[in-house]
Amino acid sequence: MPQQIPALQSDREKPYILAIDQGTTSSRAILFDHDGRPVSQQQLAITQYYPQAGWVEHDADEIWSSVVSVCRNLLRQTGLGWPQIAAIGLTNQRETVVVWDARTGEPVSRAIVWQCRRTQDLCERLKARGCQAEIVRRTGLELDAYFSATKLAWILDQLPEGRERARRGELLAGTIDSWLVWKLSGGRSHVTDVTNAARTMLFNIHELAWDPWLLQLLDIPSELLPAVKPSSGIVAWLDSQELLTADLLEGRGSSMTPVPIAGLAGDQMAALFGQACFEPGMVKNTYGTGGFILMQTGKVAVPSTHRLVTTLAWQLGPDQGATPQFPVNYALEGSVFNCGSTIQWLRDELGLIGTAHDCDVLAASVQDSGGVVLVPSFTGLGAPYWDMNARGVLMGLTRGSNKAHICRAALEAIAFQSADVCLAMAADSQQPLRTLRVDGGVSRSDLMLQFQADILGLTIQRSSVLETSALGAAYLAGLSTGFWNSLDEVSQAWHCEREFKPRMDRRQRSYELARWQQAVDTVRFNSDRRRTTEAAGP
Repeated sequence: MPQQIPALQSDREKPYILAIDQGTTSSRAILFDHDGRPVSQQQLAITQYYPQAGWVEHDADEIWSSVVSVCRNLLRQTGLGWPQIAAIGLTNQRETVVVWDARTGEPVSRAIVWQCRRTQDLCERLKARGCQAEIVRRTGLELDAYFSATKLAWILDQLPEGRERARRGELLAGTIDSWLVWKLSGGRSHVTDVTNAARTMLFNIHELAWDPWLLQLLDIPSELLPAVKPSSGIVAWLDSQELLTADLLEGRGSSMTPVPIAGLAGDQMAALFGQACFEPGMVKNTYGTGGFILMQTGKVAVPSTHRLVTTLAWQLGPDQGATPQFPVNYALEGSVFNCGSTIQWLRDELGLIGTAHDCDVLAASVQDSGGVVLVPSFTGLGAPYWDMNARGVLMGLTRGSNKAHICRAALEAIAFQSADVCLAMAADSQQPLRTLRVDGGVSRSDLMLQFQADILGLTIQRSSVLETSALGAAYLAGLSTGFWNSLDEVSQAWHCEREFKPRMDRRQRSYELARWQQAVDTVRFNSDRRRTTEAAGP
């Protein structure tokens, strides 16, 4: 394959960027035009596997086939061919890890999803050895089963001669971005970008390299791991026959011009970029399956004293590897494990609603939650608590409580959890948050966003494009291929669809936050009791 992309002849000839957004519950393909507007999109759900309590898995082959399907369906729907695509941007669920056979390309097991808690015991053992402070120093991350490192170690533990095979180069491993780029490139490119590498708990965010001490700690062979690249830059070329034959099947003839994969970022960093948070101090929240609040901190890796994580926001630069001569931007991040999944729980497990919209309708039918509080810590509490043993509670029920009150409590819980993170972020950054840019599926709820504005006492700005992870991936790809010329051009394309301003008085806000904190304290008390009981044994 050629090493440099041919110059774009004109936007008329190559007028689109294709963004692939591989998420926790679905895969999307979205076409963006030069104005950053989504022209057309396709989406396909993927299967969630729960083999044991607290375990979550995906089928990596199904993830790939879903990406193939949405891309081919998009081309079919629009009547376009690959010659009209200037570049591909890819964004992905983070921390989920895949191991595959380097020769056959077959996954050796199901992918372990970021939500999975199976390595909780390993994390506890590492904490008991006194490893946490050094891990935080090197990676900016909490020592938690959320991140990829212990998941990868677990897979290698289950494979016969897993580490020996890895050292011989027979196995490859990576997060979902690495798996998809390897497939998109026909097995030619084993890469990741700095944002995804930074979420593995194996990457030194100060030296921008896989960390030998961390690899040794978990006995993870470096031969497994992908090369680390900037977020914006050509990392591979499309060479998947399953996708390139789409033109032939539609009678359009195959493209002779290579299509570059030129943007790569974890979904939340891509969303930060798609929200045009280019100035230090700007903050966004993506209300997806989980909730992810990021503050861009510029060239400074701000250490957290409130149990947020310090991570990489993006790296812009030529495709020459993740090296310090191409400066990186850092971010503070707080993760809420259950946002959209809370609404799914109401629908799938409790059967209270048929659609997400039903939750809003029911919640709006009552004046308040009637004293009902839900803490949806189904897979533990994320930032700023990091309690892996926490389990959800529904409190304050009376004989008059009904499903409308529970639905309202669920929407309020999403806002409360996000408020915990935002307040910690303001303390860490030593500056008050002025506005919060929001996106993601749950941000369609006006009721939830108004409560979010009320409980935080700040203005919420909902982006005109809710799929900002995909938009950010498109921007990263377009900037590296000349489709867009500057960050200023991208920033001018951002638009606010609606603002939500606080209406709650300070006294009521303090009462609501205290009521929420009481519920969280109950969850944590129960967690401590569970931990003590399990430690004591039968």
